[in-house]
Amino acid sequence: MRTIVITGGTDGIGRALADVHLHRGDAVLIVGQSAEKGERFLDSARELGAGDRAHFVRADLSLIGENIRLFEEVARVLPTVDVLVLGARYHRSVRTETPEGLESNFALFYLSRFLLSHGLAPSLERAATPIVLNVAGPGGTSPIQWDDLQLRRHYVGTGALGHGGRLNDLLGAGFAAVHPDSRIRYILFHPGVVSTSFSGEYDQATAAQVAGLKVTGKTVAQSIGQILPCLDRPPAERLSAFTEGRRIDVDTPYFDRDEAARLHEITEKLLRV
Repeated sequence: MRTIVITGGTDGIGRALADVHLHRGDAVLIVGQSAEKGERFLDSARELGAGDRAHFVRADLSLIGENIRLFEEVARVLPTVDVLVLGARYHRSVRTETPEGLESNFALFYLSRFLLSHGLAPSLERAATPIVLNVAGPGGTSPIQWDDLQLRRHYVGTGALGHGGRLNDLLGAGFAAVHPDSRIRYILFHPGVVSTSFSGEYDQATAAQVAGLKVTGKTVAQSIGQILPCLDRPPAERLSAFTEGRRIDVDTPYFDRDEAARLHEITEKLLRV
């Protein structure tokens, strides 16, 4: 039996992965903001006879304190974590700041993944084959806005998600350097366009585009079929990246180790403020 922690686990790809692993006999802890959706997951697990293996933590992972609380909750429920799936994100067409004064996309899509990747490393190290699966869209080519990481001067919702994906590329690239003796295999995964709920707050034009993507996108089941091989047979390398199940090269400037170290230092300074 493996233990799986999934952020964004109450809906879409995250929920589907949770169901697959419950059926396999694994212990699964999902994280999300909707108590109703979390309870539906627990009800489904009880119907399956897997209630003792299913856990739900309600948390707003755009808040630093909530991520720290999640570390503590995971340690209480699952002292060993075999797989950490980072899937939570939320689109906003209009730039919004959290109560902590951070741009919401930066906070949820990047900073939470930074905190959870490093913060849950001790729990992952206890596993036989520990894996972090960061569902973030690797392979993007847009430049990183080093002088404006939280996009205060020029914010576009879809562009903010793309920028967050680039930051996650560097998070994965720098993870091995920060944990030089780690056995954790860090996998960056781009699922492509998948017909999910597309959670977010959209302006009229973007909402129309999203409606079309829900029709043309591949099914969640198809996406799960591309993700599971990465979790069942992870690459031996400590960093790897995939787009819709196809492996992509991480020996490129977009995964530059020096830039990864630069971002890590900036992030640590931000968290100390």
